[in-house]
Order: sequence, then structure tokens, then C-alpha cells
Amino acid sequence: MSEALNLKDKSLLEAIENGTSTLSFELILRLAALVARNDPIPFIMRTTRNYNPEVWQILNDWGIGRIPLQFEREREFINIFRRHDDARNLSDEGFRKVLEFTRQSFEMSLHFIEQQEKEVAELKAGMKTAEPAPDKPATSSGAKRNIR
Repeated sequence: MSEALNLKDKSLLEAIENGTSTLSFELILRLAALVARNDPIPFIMRTTRNYNPEVWQILNDWGIGRIPLQFEREREFINIFRRHDDARNLSDEGFRKVLEFTRQSFEMSLHFIEQQEKEVAELKAGMKTAEPAPDKPATSSGAKRNIR
């Protein structure tokens, strides 16, 4: 591995494995090119998070951690279209109408779900700020206890 990464210090990988050294971001990118050619982004993110937490924190603060989530959401969205071969047979005008209807439906759905999530967040926030009621005794005031 050291040779494939063109490392001058062959003990660097051992130090990283032992937790006594961190991986530079440049070395993480070289590793990704070597072992994760087909899907480098998750590898880069996971490796940076595990082996260089300081760099990961900077990248995460920039929003890099959301890239796989956004990619997956976009892939799911495009797969809706891919599952419908009939859409490929529409005229340009027909396809434009479907796109416009889809856009309006998506925006309306987005609005309703955002409102719903806002209401749920407000309810949760209200529950956190509410004072808990003091505990009441299990027996009623008129009940007598049988003590032996």
C-alpha cells in the first residue's frame, strides 16, 4: 500500500493504524483514487472523519457531510422518471405539461410538509419548556393503609 501511494515514509500507514498519526487530506484523496475509484466521495468523507477529525470538522462545517444525502435524494427523484417509460413517448408539449404539473405538485407538497415539520418542532419545543407536574401520591387522601 505504501508503495502504491508513493509514500517515502513506509511507517506512516502503521502509525495511522496505531492511532499515533493522522492522514493528511492529500493522502486521503490518493487513497480514494486507489481503493474507491467507483465511489470516492463516501470513502473520502468516512476516512477523513475517522483519520483526520480536524479537517472533517472544517468540511462538515462547510456542509460537505450532506453531499451523500443530497445525492441519494436526487437519485431517488430521477428514478421516479426512469420507472415510467411512457414519459419517453410523450410529445414535447405533453412532456412540458407533465413537468409543469410535477413542479407545481412538488412545490405544494413541499409547502405542506414544511408546515407540518414546523408544527411538530414547535410542539416539541413547547413540551421541553413545559414544567413537569409534581408527583402525586399513589393513594387517595381518604384511603386507609393496612399496616401490619
